[in-house]
Amino acid sequence: MNENLHMHNHHNGLKTAALFAIMWLVIMLIWWCAGATVSTLWMYVLIGLGTSFVSYWFSDRLAIASMHAQAVTEQQAPALYRIVRELSQKAGKPMPRIYIAPTQTPNAFATGRNEKHAAVCCTQDILQILDERELRGVLGHELMHVYNRDIRTSAIAGAMATVLTYLGYSMMYIGNSSRSNSDRDNASGALGLIGIVLSAVLAPIAASLIQMAISRTREYDADEDGSTLTGDPLALASALDKISAGIDQNPLPKTNTDTSTAAMMIESPFRGRDISRLFSTHPPTSDRIARLQQMAVDMGQVGAAAPQQQMPQYAQYSQTSNYSQR
Repeated sequence: MNENLHMHNHHNGLKTAALFAIMWLVIMLIWWCAGATVSTLWMYVLIGLGTSFVSYWFSDRLAIASMHAQAVTEQQAPALYRIVRELSQKAGKPMPRIYIAPTQTPNAFATGRNEKHAAVCCTQDILQILDERELRGVLGHELMHVYNRDIRTSAIAGAMATVLTYLGYSMMYIGNSSRSNSDRDNASGALGLIGIVLSAVLAPIAASLIQMAISRTREYDADEDGSTLTGDPLALASALDKISAGIDQNPLPKTNTDTSTAAMMIESPFRGRDISRLFSTHPPTSDRIARLQQMAVDMGQVGAAAPQQQMPQYAQYSQTSNYSQR
């Protein structure tokens, strides 16, 4: 990336390393308390690493397929190509492949294991509700996920979460097989059994919370870095407001896509209620907008509004092409 874009130090490496250290600590604590064997632990480690490696290596193909997205040419989506090309050149990175998903829920995501194998996907609806300035803000955010190597970080977090979840679920069986009948009759055996049950229940929750913390941190960072790339934090703030309202009206059914793809999107395509919101991979939209507005103040952009450039070619494109909602 160009040197003038290295403006923010999020301490990403330190924060991510700390979260991974906490996850490994929980894994080792559960393993030690339950008296599991080394071979059992490594079995789950290999399962987690294997499944996550596949997800990481083929992340672009899996995400695109889950959304039924199709590649578009520059003739089909000239403005979209122009924006992505401009931002990629400004960042000094290769231009990613571009896709459109036939979905009437506004959203966008970028995926790929590195800059050379990246893809950007916009849903049909987001191209209809955003103007060109707002879309540029969204694409800047998504490109920064690729440039910040967030896909790799998410894959590592997913591997460790898989280990933690499977290990927690297996504690009941490991604990029962490792304790004698006499142990189960005394107080220490009872306490040990309680600890195993708690581990089995709390391990998946801990995995979800740590993944959530990593994902939310990356969303804030992509907001800031993407706005630095575009030079227009208010555009992204306006886009997030429209996207959130659109998802409220028409959330994506959870059967339409997997949770890993949903975590890549600029806004959670689902709408949970009550406690489920606590486990969302995305921070509250109001907080993100407030941060972007403060960033605009710091950049001296308050009161400056760019002209609203509607994108009629997308409205026409969605009506005449085969990307109608399936």
